Amino acid sequence: MNRLMGLQSFLEILGSIINGFAVPLKQEHKHFLLKVLIPLHKPRQMTLYHAQLAYCIVQFVEKDSTLTEPIILGILKYWPKTNSPKEVMLLGEIEEILDIIEPSQFSKVIKPLFKMLARSVSSPQFQVAERALYYWNNEYIMSLIEEHNQEILPIMFPALYKISKEHWNQTIVALVYNVLKTFMEMNSQLFDDLTLSYKAERQKERRKEVQRLEAWSKISKRASDQSPYVTTIIEKQGNG
Repeated sequence: MNRLMGLQSFLEILGSIINGFAVPLKQEHKHFLLKVLIPLHKPRQMTLYHAQLAYCIVQFVEKDSTLTEPIILGILKYWPKTNSPKEVMLLGEIEEILDIIEPSQFSKVIKPLFKMLARSVSSPQFQVAERALYYWNNEYIMSLIEEHNQEILPIMFPALYKISKEHWNQTIVALVYNVLKTFMEMNSQLFDDLTLSYKAERQKERRKEVQRLEAWSKISKRASDQSPYVTTIIEKQGNG
């Protein structure tokens, strides 16, 4: 714990030093960013020094926009699966980066970035889903999304549509409806196409499930003359 508190102080000082770096950045400074600072997003205890770390990261983006892609991909590499407070923090850091991202750099990270956002808005944790959906309240990010809506909407649509029908929290459902409305206004034709495609895919999945259950029912029936043990195993597999 003491080492982590020391790291907090170190990063605070480092932020001021990075702020004074001349441009173009030296190669050793870029190496330090990618090999030392980015991996600091991995520890679960990152919450103790995250504010100072995020400040350092944003300073590098401001100094050299070409570092945006490796920075975002590096953060996504350490994205948590079961640590909601950490995920909320990283969502905040990513938004800080997007606030100053160059449009040319944004286009390079669309696919991995919005795949992550689709997972985050689908989170059963209210705070995570809410923080991800707040991206759509950011005017600059919205302008980038609108410019690339044909690429972003197909990535986000399945998660958003499912949430609008199934999520337990009505606040999240309301936020999702607003996002869907925004996408519909951006590109109504694509929105309608994706809606029809999504519904068709769900119907196809339901038909497959019905066919699977019917097949197991027939197998179970044929096996009814065999030992009770075999019948029980088949029924368990059918219900699984």
